[in-house]
Amino acid sequence: MSFAFFPHTDEDIRLMLERIGANSLDDLYADLPNQVIYTQEYDLPSAHSEEEIRARFAQLESKNTPLTVFAGCGAYDHYAPSVIPYLLQRSEFITAYTPYQAEIAQGTLRYIFEFQSMIASITGMDCANASMYDGATAAAEAVMMALACTRKKTRVLVAETIPDAVRKVIETYAKYKGIQIGFVSHVEGNTDIAHLQQELSSGDVAALLVPCLNKYGIIEDLTGFAEVLHEKKALLMNYADPSALAVIKTPGEWGADITCGDAQTLGMPLNFGGPYVGFLACRKEWVRKLPGRIVGATHDVDGKRAFVLTLQAREQHIRREKANSNICSNQSLMALYVTIYMALMGPEGLKQVNDMCYGAAHELYDRLLQTGRFTPVFHKPFLKEFVLQTDLNIATLQDELLKVGIFGALKTEEGYVSFCATERRTPEEIDKLIQVIQKM
Repeated sequence: MSFAFFPHTDEDIRLMLERIGANSLDDLYADLPNQVIYTQEYDLPSAHSEEEIRARFAQLESKNTPLTVFAGCGAYDHYAPSVIPYLLQRSEFITAYTPYQAEIAQGTLRYIFEFQSMIASITGMDCANASMYDGATAAAEAVMMALACTRKKTRVLVAETIPDAVRKVIETYAKYKGIQIGFVSHVEGNTDIAHLQQELSSGDVAALLVPCLNKYGIIEDLTGFAEVLHEKKALLMNYADPSALAVIKTPGEWGADITCGDAQTLGMPLNFGGPYVGFLACRKEWVRKLPGRIVGATHDVDGKRAFVLTLQAREQHIRREKANSNICSNQSLMALYVTIYMALMGPEGLKQVNDMCYGAAHELYDRLLQTGRFTPVFHKPFLKEFVLQTDLNIATLQDELLKVGIFGALKTEEGYVSFCATERRTPEEIDKLIQVIQKM
């Protein structure tokens, strides 16, 4: 086996195989069943010129159908200033990754520090780490962190109103870490504090993870939650939409100890599901249990401002089996993306985004009810996303919307239909969606 762009010679390969006790490269796949081993020729085209390659990718791109998005459920179609991609493509940033010779990468450390500072500010927390892969894995890391913070406690509660995809990732992590997960029900779409108090009576609860904006789009009222949890030596954790925190009560104001979420709402394109960027922040007393990396600011020998990796658990490297988490990497380029977005938009820009979302979503909500084909599920405040009940077949509704280039009307696990309208949705687009429904 010889490939022009592989650096290993036949002699290199022979020595490596000899070292591990294998006779050939095929021996490396000896444990695989024959039926899963591909033995045919690969259907790859012959070499192409640059112009031919460009034409080929243009042809593939033409198969995509641009859609107007009226869906949410964890990923949201927000506006992003056009300057962001151009700044990301600067040579200092485009290859950005977790720095292994950290202090040499001052530019990378600088924007991570800015990301941490902005996340801490928008969530009302004291400190944040250098970002996570996405919101769901950040939530799973928060669950493990809560157990490390409370030590003798054995169970973590999760609100039933947490987004479904986030819940499933938490359950997967919990299964293989031996973590007990309990669930707190809701009353009319808001997490039930009375049920929480019942669960806390067992004395084994480390924390509750509850959303600020829940899977129904409802702005949760968490009055009294922190007091009830802290009385039982348990922690309050919020799963937050950082964009919405510009206009709703922050985790810090609710008295949360740990906050996590997905920063995709800070202008990141949907991009078929990623890559996105998670965040994890906490109060100062828990900073040494925060997984991942933390960049700090200091001064060098000449008195100039400099950036360093401030905290990183040594168990991640030398006592891995003792570590609360082995995460030590992140979506650094994506963290830069949302840092530039937040810097460009500023507090007033984010408030304007949410004002426009609120207006579009409530216009859509009212228009859908006026069709007579939808009825309310909850009577609670929402920002940009909501669920309704309908007498329409939801799969048929989705198909009819797709025919006119609209993606929306997602079916929830409970059988409701979910819609979302961000600042990008126009009155004309809402009219188009309503016209489809009126013809059904």
